[in-house]
This record gives sequence, C-alpha cells and structure tokens, in this order.
Amino acid sequence: MKVLIAEDDVVSRRLLEATLTRWGYEVVVTRDGSEAWQALQLADAPPLAILDWMMPGMDGIEVCRKVRQRGQEPYIYLILLTTKSLKENIIEGLDAGADDYLTKPFNPAELQVRLRAGIRIITLQAELIKTREALRVQATHDPLTGIWNRRAILDMLTNELVRAQRAQDVVAVAIADLDHFKRINDAHGHTTGDAVLCEAATRMRASLRPYDALGRWGGEEFLLVLPGCTSHDAINLAERLRTNISRDTMSIAGKQLGVTSSLGIAATDIIATLDAICLIRAADTALYRAKARGRNRVELATAADLTAVPPLQQVALSH
Repeated sequence: MKVLIAEDDVVSRRLLEATLTRWGYEVVVTRDGSEAWQALQLADAPPLAILDWMMPGMDGIEVCRKVRQRGQEPYIYLILLTTKSLKENIIEGLDAGADDYLTKPFNPAELQVRLRAGIRIITLQAELIKTREALRVQATHDPLTGIWNRRAILDMLTNELVRAQRAQDVVAVAIADLDHFKRINDAHGHTTGDAVLCEAATRMRASLRPYDALGRWGGEEFLLVLPGCTSHDAINLAERLRTNISRDTMSIAGKQLGVTSSLGIAATDIIATLDAICLIRAADTALYRAKARGRNRVELATAADLTAVPPLQQVALSH
C-alpha cells in the first residue's frame, strides 16, 4: 500500500521513509505541503498520508483542510506528525480533517498501530464504495443483459430531449423487437431464450456509437436513444443493427439459431414532440407496422403516428 510522507526536515523524512519501506509500504516522499497537496490530487494518490504539522508555505493543517474540502473518493486517511501535544492543538488538527496524530519523535510501534487503524478504515470505505456501486448498477441495469433497464433508459431519453431542446438539436429513438421470440422460448426453453437476448444485446451494442444508449424495454424489446440523429441517420443506424443481428446465426448451447429483428424509429425532425412517452409511442407504432409488413425490417414513424395507438388489437402478431 502507498503511504505519502510530507516532511521538510531531512532527518525525520529519511527516518520515516526507511521505517515504512522496511515494513513493506510503497513510500511517496514530499518535502512540503505544496508537494503533498499536488500528489494527493492525482488519480493514483496514496490512500494514507503522514503530514508534518509545521512546514514552510502550506503546513499540514492546510493540506488536511484542502483534502477534506475537495471531498473526493476514495478516502485519504491523514495522520498529523507534530511536536504539539496540548489538547487544544490536537482538537485543532482533528477539526481540520486529520484522522489521527502522532507526536515527535515518533515511536515506531505506535506509528505501526496507527497505520493499521488507517488501513482498516480505508478497507471498509473501499468495500462501502464497491457495495454502493453494485446497488447503483442493480438499480439501473437489466440483470440479464447488463444493459440499462427500463427506468434508466427512459430517464436518459428524457434528459436527452431536454439537452436537445436547449441545443436546438435532434434526437431519435428506436424500438427493436426480436422476431418470433416466443417460438424460440417454446422450442428451445427459456435458458436458450435468455442467451439469445444477451447475444442480441451484445450485437446491438457493437452497432452503436459510443454516446448512444441501449436499454431493455421489456421482454424481447430494446429501446435505443440516439442523440443528434435525424430520421435519415437513425434509419442507417437501425439497418446496420438489424443486419448485425441477422447476418450470422447465434451459437447457443450447441445450436445454431437464426434470429431477426424488427425496428420502429421516431426522430424529432419528423415527430414534433419533446415528450419521451409520445416519441416512444410513435416508434412503437412504427415497430408494429414493421411486424405487419413481414418483420426483419425497419420502419420510420410519421407525424400521423404521434397520436396513433399501436394496432395491437387489429394485427394478430405473435412475438
């Protein structure tokens, strides 16, 4: 583990460095508070820092305050090294953001114990960050395919429409549906069906630009948010995606399955709305038109589709 030392006294600095190195730490040595502050702002900053209180220029107290005001993760455990031992001094140091303190001349055994305490705190905080990130992913991602879930992709579309209005830009959405997916489940089982969904999501991601968003809308349907896409751009992208899904069979559990998809597109250069649900409804109407016209095709929503209801009752189409 990395430990930063900020000490202007050469003798103390070398003694600290030698002691920590002997204990197996990777030591980052700085000669004053300014150097320490610069090192602690780096992406790979040491998670432990031993700061001398009294240093020319920026002292250890000021470094503590700056680190805490910055407030970024991961947490940096700060130990003040000082000749001050009055309670008022200790309170001042802890109030500035130090986690612990050590009096000069330091006792190696005491330093070792305080470093271990810091490592425990850092380890617990790292576990907390990991758990929090896992919960965030769980709340925003589809557990099967790993792409955005319904709520997250809808939020992205809503935010993108706000951005597009502010920037006077265009946005397109596409709904992709795997053709005859129910037949795959019925013939090969839901485990195979799940594998098909995952492979389809992988192929879709490979077809998109880095700033496009892909989410699972429900069942075998996927929603794509395409920033800056005109209707013409969206058609080209959707055709590329459709081709990537159908071009090669999917190798699932030793079986070669041919899978196709139908897509409905709605773009704000044709569909005059900044309402996410209205735009999705128009794309959904275009999707059902694609399915009614034979599947494995792309259909573009027209202005009339803005108020139309997808013809679920009129067209008997199996998924």
